[in-house]
Amino acid sequence: MSDSEAPTYPKLPRNTVNRYGKPRGKYDYESIHKIVNTVQVLHVSFPAPNSDPFPAMIPMLGFMASYSDQNAPLTEPLDLYLHGYISSRLMKLGSTSPSDEEEGLPLTIAATHLDGLVLALTPNHHSYNYRSAILHGYATPVTDADEKMWAMEKITNGVLDHRWENTRIPPTKTEMTSTQILKVNVVDASAKVRTGYPGDDRADLKNEELRAKTWIGVVPTFLKYGEPVASPENRVAKVPEHITSYVKKENEVGEKNALIAVKGE
Repeated sequence: MSDSEAPTYPKLPRNTVNRYGKPRGKYDYESIHKIVNTVQVLHVSFPAPNSDPFPAMIPMLGFMASYSDQNAPLTEPLDLYLHGYISSRLMKLGSTSPSDEEEGLPLTIAATHLDGLVLALTPNHHSYNYRSAILHGYATPVTDADEKMWAMEKITNGVLDHRWENTRIPPTKTEMTSTQILKVNVVDASAKVRTGYPGDDRADLKNEELRAKTWIGVVPTFLKYGEPVASPENRVAKVPEHITSYVKKENEVGEKNALIAVKGE
């Protein structure tokens, strides 16, 4: 399937990528969902209570999936599930089910991967290689017990593969009560991706004196996981395979993605 045939989010004024929109803007489900599901922290913005003029923003854990079709690929429409403590500001605001006239609590969600420092001949052309996504949607509380448990498992395994089944489960009644899951119906989204080497002005590229003293190129950038450090309360002699394999895999994938971004592939 070509990019033009891939399922996409609607292109609206609020999610249209303007600067470098044609080469960098993406609206297809797969690109956006992949960015969200491979980033460790989402930043969620929501209307502040008590008529505060400034929107609130908090970092959160989340994951995109479909409870009604749990085998749905990234190319299909997916919901975004957010995990938080029941008494947090966002969870309080989103704790009530919407009326017939409401769709839920409006949210803006941001996800970003940094893939490289792009160093040019002039400060004006310095940049980053990156993959970012912005999503807009309406959040409602997950009230179905089975869906809530499923979402908690997905989000936990989004932190580290197979972590859910390698912990004490199921959660206690108190843990379930104190945890709130919001389900976001995403109505529009866009991604912006920058890859490649720096783009310098022709005049600067013809300046041999400048080029002789100024290094240009890309410093590949990626999240690297270190050696696991045991808690003082740990009683397991060897770090489990599900942790060591995850660390190895993610470090390899992160470095590979950063190098691919340098070449603009």
